[in-house]
Amino acid sequence: MTPLKFALKDAAEAFGDASDDFVTLMHEDTTRLLLFAPRGEDTQTPHTQDEFYLVVSGHGQFRRGDEVVDFATGDVLFVPAKVVHRFENFSDDLSVWVIFFGPRKT
Repeated sequence: MTPLKFALKDAAEAFGDASDDFVTLMHEDTTRLLLFAPRGEDTQTPHTQDEFYLVVSGHGQFRRGDEVVDFATGDVLFVPAKVVHRFENFSDDLSVWVIFFGPRKT
């Protein structure tokens, strides 16, 4: 059963065991929850599901296709499936919840 609560502290501690810049906290049907904290450079490639980024800490710029916006703690960013995107010029403390949802698009 999916947990009722996801604590940022617990998710951040899971990075100690992770070899990547994200930790998957939940995966059920077509929904996934991750904590993402890139360091230095964001090397993401397009995903097959729509996604929301909820900025927990940090600031910088976010690129979605040809669009670029400034972001800061508390902002929410949306990316449709299969669209090129990445965090740019971001602070060292960047941390975001990532919610993938909906059907996978090929």
